[in-house]
Amino acid sequence: MRYLRARLIDLVVVAIGVSIVTFLMIRLIPGDAVAIMLGANTEITPDRIAELRSRLGLDQSIVAQYFSWAGGVLKGDLGVSIWTQRPVTEEIASHVWPTLQLTLLSLVIGAGLAVPLGVLMAKLRGRGFELVLQIGAVAGLTIPSFWLGIMMILVVTALLPQVQMLGYVPFFEHPLGNILHLILPAFALALPLLANLARLVRSAMLDALQQDYIRAARARGASEASILFKHALRNALIPFVTSVGINIGYLLGGAIVVEQVFAIPGLGQLILGAVAERNYPLVQAEILVVTFAFLLVNFVVDLLYAAIDPRVRQ
Repeated sequence: MRYLRARLIDLVVVAIGVSIVTFLMIRLIPGDAVAIMLGANTEITPDRIAELRSRLGLDQSIVAQYFSWAGGVLKGDLGVSIWTQRPVTEEIASHVWPTLQLTLLSLVIGAGLAVPLGVLMAKLRGRGFELVLQIGAVAGLTIPSFWLGIMMILVVTALLPQVQMLGYVPFFEHPLGNILHLILPAFALALPLLANLARLVRSAMLDALQQDYIRAARARGASEASILFKHALRNALIPFVTSVGINIGYLLGGAIVVEQVFAIPGLGQLILGAVAERNYPLVQAEILVVTFAFLLVNFVVDLLYAAIDPRVRQ
C-alpha cells in the first residue's frame, strides 16, 4: 500500500503538470490566438473575435482560465469544437476506437512475438541463425513505420490488386474485414517495437543465464525448458514490462502517422484535421487525452513491475 500511495501521488503530480503545459500551449502562442483560430476568413469582425474570445474564456485572467478549464476537465467537459459546435468528447469518442484497435493489435504483435524471438536469440547465441535475427532486429529499428506501410501497400497492390487494404471497417459490422484492414498497418507499426523488445529480452536472458541460481537449477537436474522459461525468463521480463509501458506512448504517436498512410479514420486523422482547421480546443483536448492515457499506462506498468520484482516494493 505504501508503494501504491507513492505511485498515486506521482501520478497526480505529473497529471497536474501535464494539464498546465497542455493549457499553456495554446494560450502562449505568438499573436492573437482567436484570430489564428478563425484563420484568413474575410468575415472576421471585432465583434466575432470578441464573441469567440468570450466563449473560450480568453477574456479572463490566465489563472482564472486554467481553473475554469481544469474544473471542466474534472467533470468530463473538454470544451466544444469551434467548427462543428459538438462537444470535444463526442468528436474524440467517434474516432478513438480505430486508433485503440490499431495500437492494441500492434502491441499484441510486437510484444507477443518479442518474447519467444528474444529467448530464441539468447538460446542460439554465437550461431549463424542468431546473427541473421540480430541483423533483422537492427533493420526493424531503423525502418520507419510509414515507409514500411507504403512498401506493404505497393507490394500487396502489385500481387493482389483485388484486395482492398485502405480504410477501416467497424469490427461489429464485419469482424474479418476489420482484421484484414488492420493487419498490415499493425505490422508496420509493431516492427520497431518487436525489434526493440526482442533485443531487450535477448540481453536480459543472457544476463539471467549467467546467474548462480541458474547454475543451481542445472545442478538439481532441471530441464533446459524449465531453466529458460521458469527461472531465467521471469527475471528477464522485468525490463521487458517497463519497456512495453514506455513504448505504448510511441505506438500511439506512430499510429497517427500510420493511420494517414492507410486512410484509417482514427485520432490521427482527427488531430491533423483539427490542426489544419485551427480548431485548437479540439487539438488541446486530444493532446490531453493521449497524454493522460500514456500516464495511466505507465502507472499500471509500475504496479506490474512491483508485482514481478519484490525488491521494487521494498
